[in-house]
Amino acid sequence: MKRVFVLVTVAALVGLLPGAAVADDNKVQAVPFTFVGTAAECAPFPAGSRIVTAAWLGGMGLPDNGGPSATTPGDPHTGLLLSKNGPTADCSSSGARITGVKGMTVDANFQLGFDYRNGGHCGAGAPRFNVVAQLGSAPETFHFVGGCSNDSTPTPAPQDPAQWTRVRFQVTNPAESFPVIPVGSKIVSISILYDEGTDTANNDTQGVGLAVIDNIYINGQIITSGPASAGGTNGKDKNKDKQDTGDDSDQGGDD
Repeated sequence: MKRVFVLVTVAALVGLLPGAAVADDNKVQAVPFTFVGTAAECAPFPAGSRIVTAAWLGGMGLPDNGGPSATTPGDPHTGLLLSKNGPTADCSSSGARITGVKGMTVDANFQLGFDYRNGGHCGAGAPRFNVVAQLGSAPETFHFVGGCSNDSTPTPAPQDPAQWTRVRFQVTNPAESFPVIPVGSKIVSISILYDEGTDTANNDTQGVGLAVIDNIYINGQIITSGPASAGGTNGKDKNKDKQDTGDDSDQGGDD
């Protein structure tokens, strides 16, 4: 119960498919962030620790040009690393804020997803999408979409089916979105969140505490790379640099 409470608290603070368009700099982007909660933000639990990192890294992902992994030696192979190097209960998380999505309309087939590297963490809680939506003039609502292992029909990722898996979450499916997002809603914000740590195992006995994802899918647009990094020793978070304009610690803004 404590673990679930912490997850909810942190969340609140916070071949490609046919016809899909690869996102460019003027469309959707995935901007890495880290969140390390203060004592006030994490109460009644202790403040978070600096054990989280999020970064787009070359050599970590699938070929950015959409080709098969084995035949693209010159491609940067950019992938998004999400890491939490400690217990799940620690009030901290890593992730990516998806920009360029504010005002998107949810229809019956609206989907979010990504490809993940096999061997990394793929749990019921992370990586996942945190979505804020609004139906008409009703109050904004929060939705937990995913996490990774909640896809009803995961498939091998086309670029490297032996080493990567593709997941898609339909936001109107009650088995994949908690709660569902009503058709006709407008998207306020979307972020990817990783907050399950090394004590949460899903594919080994201890938990790897990290995931690598790529080809982030935002209802037809695909993100294959992104700007900057956050966390670790060189990145920024809410506690280290409050003047950072990248907004890397808000876990999803109004974009």
